[in-house]
Amino acid sequence: MNYFEYFSEIEQRFSSRRGSILLLNTLDWALIETWREAGIPLEAVLRGIDAAFDKYEARAQRAKGRLRKVNGLAWCAQAVMQSAEEMVEASTGLAPTKPAEPRESGFETHRVAAYLDQNAATLEAASGPTLQTTARRLRELAATMRSDTPLPLDDLDRTLTVLEDKLFTALQSSATEAQLVDLKAQADRELAPYRARISAVQLRQIQQQFLHKRLFESHSIPRLSLFYMGHAE
Repeated sequence: MNYFEYFSEIEQRFSSRRGSILLLNTLDWALIETWREAGIPLEAVLRGIDAAFDKYEARAQRAKGRLRKVNGLAWCAQAVMQSAEEMVEASTGLAPTKPAEPRESGFETHRVAAYLDQNAATLEAASGPTLQTTARRLRELAATMRSDTPLPLDDLDRTLTVLEDKLFTALQSSATEAQLVDLKAQADRELAPYRARISAVQLRQIQQQFLHKRLFESHSIPRLSLFYMGHAE
């Protein structure tokens, strides 16, 4: 699986339908991560974005262009979930499709090993026992990926997710109460225009992902999942 492709395809489709380049913000990243973790297919996300913008453009035409510009991916969240549900229903009883021709994924073992070493070096330059322990583990994983028996990518990414969760716990524990309150307030402000379009469960997931990403950014600590590998290159 090309993890970065999931992000880049969504970003490109959203910018294309919006009609102008808009860099995705922290909230948008968090939303994409919740979709990925929920196993929502890329095709469902792209269809949902198209459906949301089709409705928006129809309304804009009736309103003669007086509607506000869409400024966040969360505006499409409801349409994406509906698209995912429709795909599940439509797939029932369908014959399996012919597998696509194999192609280079960008996640060959030598590239993955280099990515792990790069993140290890960043953590080694920082202070803190959890960071140093994680750096040593990343070096071990890099050596494994260069060996004759590298880990399957799914297994490796699960390990990286566990390591990242440990880092997040350490950062959250060391943060002051004021810092955490401020980050939660930021998330609430950015989510406010989209609350009606996002379920309560998804809302909590996005808030947690927002906090996760901002804590890592504030300490200049890299995200470890293979999902970020292409973005880091």
